[in-house]
Amino acid sequence: MSGSNYRRSLGTIALTATGLGSIIGSGWLFGAQKAAVIAGPAAIFAWVIGAVVALVIALSYTELGSMFPEAGGMVRFGQYSHGSLTGYLAAWANWIAIVSVIPGEATASIQYMSSWSFGWTHGLYNAGSGQLTFTGVAAATVLMLVYFALNWFAVSLFAKTNTAITVFKLVIPTLTVVGLLVTSHHTSNLTSAGGFAPKGVSAVFTAVATSGIVWAFNGFQSPINMAAEARNPKRSLPIAVLGSIAIALVIYIGLQFAFLLGVSPTTLAHGGWSALNFSSPFADLASALMLNWLAILLYADAFVSPSGTGMTYAATTSRMIHGVQRNGHLPGIFGKVDPRTGVPRPALLLNLGVAFVFLAVFRGWGSLASIVSVATVISYVTGPVAVAVLRKLAPELHRPVRIKALPLLAPLGFVFGTLVLYWAKWPLTGEVILIMAVGLPVYAFYEWKNGTQLGQNLKSGAWLVCYLVWMAFISLVGGKEFGGLGWLPAGVDIAVVVISGLAFYYWGYNSGWLNPALLEAKRIAAEDGDTVDVGA
Repeated sequence: MSGSNYRRSLGTIALTATGLGSIIGSGWLFGAQKAAVIAGPAAIFAWVIGAVVALVIALSYTELGSMFPEAGGMVRFGQYSHGSLTGYLAAWANWIAIVSVIPGEATASIQYMSSWSFGWTHGLYNAGSGQLTFTGVAAATVLMLVYFALNWFAVSLFAKTNTAITVFKLVIPTLTVVGLLVTSHHTSNLTSAGGFAPKGVSAVFTAVATSGIVWAFNGFQSPINMAAEARNPKRSLPIAVLGSIAIALVIYIGLQFAFLLGVSPTTLAHGGWSALNFSSPFADLASALMLNWLAILLYADAFVSPSGTGMTYAATTSRMIHGVQRNGHLPGIFGKVDPRTGVPRPALLLNLGVAFVFLAVFRGWGSLASIVSVATVISYVTGPVAVAVLRKLAPELHRPVRIKALPLLAPLGFVFGTLVLYWAKWPLTGEVILIMAVGLPVYAFYEWKNGTQLGQNLKSGAWLVCYLVWMAFISLVGGKEFGGLGWLPAGVDIAVVVISGLAFYYWGYNSGWLNPALLEAKRIAAEDGDTVDVGA
């Protein structure tokens, strides 16, 4: 297997910690407030919906990841099922989504510190503009350098550091939930300030797409991207992926309840949920309730939680770059793995440079969270199609994890992803889809250079290109509650999106072909071992 210098040193606990460490990052520090601002108390349901969407889609990727336990697997599966165009678009969306998380986590840490009692920290963040100051950007830069330094030397160092950090990241949110609920439980908040769902059901869906919920649960793919370093991917991947989503959901629901009940009714009386603007939501609540011990822990965790996630994504994005290079769309140097440490150092350096660009352009957590979430959804939708296509084209491939209900879950996962993309609201959907087009010149250059079967690749990838264009159009003309022109009445727009999702799923399903990458995958796939059935 290419990239054999990777060392199989990660066990089930380390992989689960990788997934959970990716999910419990800056999302828990800011997500509860942003979801409440968008949807009010009904934000509780947004977390449940987000977890269900992630779970259904994750099942597809779990089967794929166990079939192909290789570095950066998330950017390889579309190439196996449909050839280079689909593979490239999926990889581009996935990489943009994941690499931008790294500056997002660093930004979250610095933004959280800005409300600390020490005077010098107040100059790190401008609440009016929602962006870090020059000093704040400099501090975030230092944090990112730390993330990459911890990944530079060895996978074992990463695993030990990340597992320890993940334990800390579980303890602090738990203490936060208990501390706030015991001290402040204004149950009237659930029905006051406009009621349980002050902005309607549509706001709950928008919260799923843009408040950091998709950002948070996106962490399920970290164990898949590091499957090449798993000692026993057949056993570890299902536990790591599904377990991390389930544990995180419990924590996030508890945090959302604690936030909703912890806000003072007096604060809500001045503008309701949409007027909340805490720089450091949970720390500010703890300070107001005189829980100084909790506030101190939260400020400490403002470094630990995002930093743990940032460190994890620094690791997984380097494996993704390796996968993109193996797809044939990057220079060969980015596929090199240091034989002594098992670390893809050139890929780490490339991602560090790109992360610096994102930090310079998007200097606030909120703006990064929205963009990352939409790009993530675009990358999600290829997985359910790819796993179904490979069932059809390569049924003989060994599947250590086989999802029993895949014929139902695959189209359902695609429709779920399509709905979340629509819920993100215009113009954000159009803006991120436009970013997808930015990468096409790179694709065209390497296709011309590599002399591949361009016609067949374009034919097999046409469904995904048309899907993105169509979804941008539907978002533009859709319901006003989702930012559109209102040409489609409420309810009708959702029906159109669901039908569109099913139509494009089956177009994609019928577009797969036995391409060179799939022939290579047959050589890579494991040929022995027992199959683990997952699902009903």
